[in-house]
Amino acid sequence: MAQALDIAGLDLECELNNTEHYSDLNGVERLIVRRGQPFTISLHLRSGRFQPGLSTLDCIAQTGPQPSEQYGTRASFGLSAGVDTSRWSAAVISPPGDTLALSICAAPDAPIGRYTLYLGTSAQFDLVLLFNPWCSGDAVYMEKKEDLEEYVLSQDGIIFRGNAKHPILTPWNFGQFESGILDVCLRILDMNPKCLRNPGKDCSGRRNPVYVSRVLSAMVNCNDDKGVLLGNWTDKFDGGVSPMSWKGSVEILQNWNTRACQPVRFGQCWVFAAVACSISRALGIPCRVVTNYYSAHDANGNLVIERYIDERGELLRSREMIWNYHCWVESWMTRPDLAASHYHGWQASDPTPQEKSGGVYCCGPVPVRAIKEGELLSKYDAPFVFAEVNADVVTVMKKQDGSTSQVTSTQVVGKMISTKSVGSDARADITHLYKHPEGSEEEREAFRRADHQNKLLHQKDKQGLQVAVKVSPEMKKGCDFDVFAVVTNNTRSDKKCRLLFGSCAVSYNGLQGGNCGFKDLLNVELSPGAERRVPLRLNYCKYGAMLTEDNLIRLAALLLDYSSSEATLAMRNIVLDNPEMKVRILGEPKENRKLAAEITLKNPLPEPLENCCFSMEGANLTGGSVLSERLSCSVAPGEDAKVKIYFTPSHSGLRKLVVDFDSRQLGHVRGYKNVIIGK
Repeated sequence: MAQALDIAGLDLECELNNTEHYSDLNGVERLIVRRGQPFTISLHLRSGRFQPGLSTLDCIAQTGPQPSEQYGTRASFGLSAGVDTSRWSAAVISPPGDTLALSICAAPDAPIGRYTLYLGTSAQFDLVLLFNPWCSGDAVYMEKKEDLEEYVLSQDGIIFRGNAKHPILTPWNFGQFESGILDVCLRILDMNPKCLRNPGKDCSGRRNPVYVSRVLSAMVNCNDDKGVLLGNWTDKFDGGVSPMSWKGSVEILQNWNTRACQPVRFGQCWVFAAVACSISRALGIPCRVVTNYYSAHDANGNLVIERYIDERGELLRSREMIWNYHCWVESWMTRPDLAASHYHGWQASDPTPQEKSGGVYCCGPVPVRAIKEGELLSKYDAPFVFAEVNADVVTVMKKQDGSTSQVTSTQVVGKMISTKSVGSDARADITHLYKHPEGSEEEREAFRRADHQNKLLHQKDKQGLQVAVKVSPEMKKGCDFDVFAVVTNNTRSDKKCRLLFGSCAVSYNGLQGGNCGFKDLLNVELSPGAERRVPLRLNYCKYGAMLTEDNLIRLAALLLDYSSSEATLAMRNIVLDNPEMKVRILGEPKENRKLAAEITLKNPLPEPLENCCFSMEGANLTGGSVLSERLSCSVAPGEDAKVKIYFTPSHSGLRKLVVDFDSRQLGHVRGYKNVIIGK
């Protein structure tokens, strides 16, 4: 006769289970497991013994405020002869006795989140269920061990900024396993408007990483919800901090959580992307931050950026911009919602609020493969992402008399698409995942498919007058240096023209600042085949006060041909190098041992540095906090600023210590040190 097990107590074996499920860095005080993978708990029986085939145990697993078998947020199951990893199941895996080992497995497509499991009428326990990229039945399954280490388990990384000719490595502490961060990530899901409107349906949707990624794309920004970050692309940060000051996601997520879900001030694209990456990895979705250099913001969806200049060659304000770089995230998952199976893999989504999608500021996820093939009907937001890497650029001059004329320009959109390499801090160029080789038949076919007629008609013309911008080998902040406009006459006749060569500070998203130097040559004469190199001196005394924290200067050379009235424009953004920050670890690096980081920076400017502060953080190094040390005096030109900051690592392994120097004159300077912590 069947008899229900009478359970007196249970042991969740959290340390063993969490370790086997790669969640032990979250802590071992509670049960955190992944779907599609069994975990084992110990049951202590009050009376009787387990009898195979006779003993029963009715199990119920439920999540969310309105558990429902219809929505998949409630599952009922009993004991089986063995664990079935394709569905919710349970099996006793120990010999009969008064203490049993019970193996339980969540379905590989179960909604993620907080669960309560009921074992008959005498016992219950709570757990957190995550996506499982180690499980072949999970939609986020990733095969290679080294990829899992990089895109799920790594708590730090590199984000690429600067420009296409000079990428700058920016270290970032993702910190997805720091204390309390997983709970913050689950709260973000609970605060999304879809959950607030219909919590049962939203919790059901959490079985699907496509749904979760789209929710995160909207919730990392706060434009239409109680999201995490408020964007700010000005140079005024009253009521918050400069986006450049963030060294990691932990402080941002903690601030949002402790301040009643009020948005953290402020973020820009790499901060939005980094926070989305932290949340995705915390929930078990493989994720990486991607940088697209010369990224287009196509406001009207015609795949063309209409750029306007005045008669001095200076850009006029427009909704359509070419960002010096733009960051988004890629997440790894299958796309059963799309017909083509080859759309499984990396999916691009963008949490930076640029344009609305479905009435909400979010973007993606869209298969990277669909962008490459020009399949713009693929969900979600394929046309916008396609334009970011493929839009054509049309430059128009607006004259004082109100007339306009088209200007020849060679601006290319979508270059050097970059992400951190697996297992190293080197840059991996992934442009080939988004675009076919330029000029190839495959590229033209993708443009035909996307109805990108402008690109199909565009032909580069090497004839006539040409102008290009060249730069000096080293351009460091604080130095004076030359840049050059190079004019070439490729015609068979003498040419007389006017050259306007200017420079201005610019933010990374294309907003122009003050003038850094300008030259207007009314009579530039060139014989056939001749070349002329025109220098423009950029002096720190002029550009220093104009720079934003991006350290970017836009150079523009506008050439006007008197004989034909044709105009040719060459533009180039340059990034000035900050001084190198040196980090030395004092003491033998071992877990739970107090160490010191000695951080040094030499003042490269011809003026003292004031209000100087060093700070640092690192996953499992600084206890989830930012440690800082402020200097009591200014730092003279050519002198070293130096501090020691003490910290105690909590875990062994390879860790990244992210350091920052801030002063009124230099702004934020970033550096890092990879540290191997022994046991």
